[in-house]
Amino acid sequence: MSIDVDEVKKIAKLACLNIDEADIQSYATNLSNILDLVAQMEMVDTTGVTPMSHPFDVVQRLREDVVTESNRREAFQAIAPKTEDGLYLVPKVLD
Repeated sequence: MSIDVDEVKKIAKLACLNIDEADIQSYATNLSNILDLVAQMEMVDTTGVTPMSHPFDVVQRLREDVVTESNRREAFQAIAPKTEDGLYLVPKVLD
C-alpha cells in the first residue's frame, strides 16, 4: 500500500503534528513500508498456531498474599476531619 504526501499531511493534521515540509516525503515512504510489511504478515498462514502472551515459556513468580501490617483504620480516622461508620466524609464536589 502506498501513502502519498497529501495523506501524510492529512494524518499529521488529524494527529495535531507539525511536520516539516522537507520531512513529509520520508514519512510517506516509511509509512508505506510499514503498511507493506503488515500486508506481508497478513498473508502468513497461522492455522494451528497457538497464540502466545509471551515469546518465552516463562511463569510469573508470585509472592504469597499475606497480611504484613495491622489494621490501623481507627488511628488514621481519629485525625480525619469527618468520619462515619468507618468511612471518610468529604465535601460534595458534583451536583
